[in-house]
Amino acid sequence: MSPERYQKIRQVLAKRQPDLTLLLEEVHKPHNVSAVIRSADAVGIHKIHAVWEENRALRKGTAMGSQIWVKTQVHRSTAEAVSHLKANNMQVLVTHLDDKAVDFREIDYTQPTAILLGQEKSGATSEAIALADQSVVVPMVGMVQSLNVSVAAALILYEAQRQREAANMYAQSKLDESEAQDVLFEGGFPVLYRECVRRKLPFPQVDDKGCISADKAWWDALQFTS
Repeated sequence: MSPERYQKIRQVLAKRQPDLTLLLEEVHKPHNVSAVIRSADAVGIHKIHAVWEENRALRKGTAMGSQIWVKTQVHRSTAEAVSHLKANNMQVLVTHLDDKAVDFREIDYTQPTAILLGQEKSGATSEAIALADQSVVVPMVGMVQSLNVSVAAALILYEAQRQREAANMYAQSKLDESEAQDVLFEGGFPVLYRECVRRKLPFPQVDDKGCISADKAWWDALQFTS
């Protein structure tokens, strides 16, 4: 990995917001998932969460091409996903129009936050709505009363980014160094990363010059393990 690429990845990781995330509930169209992930990357999200059917091929599809930079944690159910997020002290917002919904701009996104986005056609499930802490809406004055899920995600994420930028939350790195090291290795040495995954070898450290720091035993294992 070149020093320039190392510095670029480090600069990106330094602005990651591990306490801001998305939860996709059966969002299944690849172009929507791809667009959501690109927006997530743009505002500094490190990991998103998803609930997909077991047979959903999307997990390994083109939509996951950004997985080096934005990780995806899959959950078996909406209840499991929301429980996981709340256990990490996140407020869970759901995009849904109901009597208790508020304008998405009224939310304090400087708090640990997860934004739940429902399936393209039917929206969030009744279970998701019941489990969420607050429903939010994007105000609309036209004939159409809903936005594409990726557009809604981008609007809400950029409001979160605006608030966090104003609160100077991008100025200090929050990402755990062990997670940063994994991204540096995967993004800087993709061929070796794939070999480590295939051969079930531990990931090495990447030093401050962008070089792999590993002992002879690791290199030998990489070379000779079949």
